[in-house]
Amino acid sequence: MLQSALVLGATGLVGKGLVQQLCVDDRYQTIICLIRKPLPNNFFSVKSDKLQLIVVDFDCLDDYQGYFYNSHTYVCLGTTLKRAGSKAAFRKVDFEYIHVAAQLARKAQSFVWISSVGANANSGNFYLKVKGELENAILGMSQLKHASAVRPSLLLGERQESRPLEKIGLFVSGILSPLLVGKLAKYKPVQARDVARQMIRLQVF
Repeated sequence: MLQSALVLGATGLVGKGLVQQLCVDDRYQTIICLIRKPLPNNFFSVKSDKLQLIVVDFDCLDDYQGYFYNSHTYVCLGTTLKRAGSKAAFRKVDFEYIHVAAQLARKAQSFVWISSVGANANSGNFYLKVKGELENAILGMSQLKHASAVRPSLLLGERQESRPLEKIGLFVSGILSPLLVGKLAKYKPVQARDVARQMIRLQVF
C-alpha cells in the first residue's frame, strides 16, 4: 500500500535531504511539507508531482490538523540559541512546535523526529536538557502508535546559513574521529543524508 508523508522542517540540512529521498521512494504517493514561507522553484534538486508545499503559521499548528492524518510524520525542526535569540525562543522551536506536532499526529501510522546524541532531561546543558525533555514527553504519549527519535551528533553537509561554532566542533571532531570507537562512535559527525535515511528506516510500513 502506498504511503503519504508529512514533513516539518523541510528547509533544514536534514529536512531538505529527506524530502529529496522521499520524492524518489516508490512507497510514497504524496509528500506534504509544511513551511514558513514560499520557496524558490529550484530549492529541491528533485522535481516530483508527489510534492506539495504548504505555507503555515507554526504558532498555530492546531489550525492545520488535517495535514497530520498522513501515514508518516517526519519532523526535522531545529534551531540554535544564537539564531533563536533567547532560551524561550529556542524552546518554542525545539520543544513546543515538535510536541504539538506529535499530538496532532496521534492518528498517523508513525512519527519520527530529530533529537540529539546526549539528550537528557537532567543535563546541565540547556540544549541537551530540552532535547531530553522532548524525548520524555513524546515517548510518554500513549496515543501515538509508533514514535521514534534519531539522535545524531554533529551534522555534515552544505548549510545555507553560517554556524561558526559548529564548524569548530566539526574540525575538532574530525581530528578525534579515529578515537571515537565502541560506545564513543555515536559522537562521530554524521552526514545529514544518512540521518534522513535512518528516519525513513524507522517508519512503520
